[in-house]
Amino acid sequence: MLKLTKKADYGLIALKHLVVHGPERSSAKEIANLYGIPQPLLSKILQKLAKNGFLQSEHGTNGGYKVARDPRQITALEVIRLIDGPVFLTTCFTEHGYCCHTDKCIVRDPLQKVHEGILRLLASITIWDMSQESPKAAEEELTDSPTRLYGLEAATPKYEQ
Repeated sequence: MLKLTKKADYGLIALKHLVVHGPERSSAKEIANLYGIPQPLLSKILQKLAKNGFLQSEHGTNGGYKVARDPRQITALEVIRLIDGPVFLTTCFTEHGYCCHTDKCIVRDPLQKVHEGILRLLASITIWDMSQESPKAAEEELTDSPTRLYGLEAATPKYEQ
């Protein structure tokens, strides 16, 4: 199952918080308390984001973190890859990419398309985009249209009998 780690979740939450509440700096403690995130873990995530140029940190009593790059240029995929490493749907799509069923596998190609679609979607969503969406609007969109799930049309399989 494709699933983001809590670390990736926390990194995205922190980045969104910093964009929404910018340009002021926010401390790891402030963000952790606000969202119920363990502070030591969040501190490590924020340090990693700062070390890799996503955030700028300042020490001292008025210190904290702020976004170092244009949030319209930071994609969800970049953040997830930085924190979790490569994103893949199945082991077929790792660097080793071969199993004993590869030669006979009938779902590898369709799953490759799904995998590539997920990567494209994550690469198309920026921290800025995430910051513009209000939770209430997203909730209303989901409840307004039961055939839509996370902005994608629900697939209704059609079987011939």
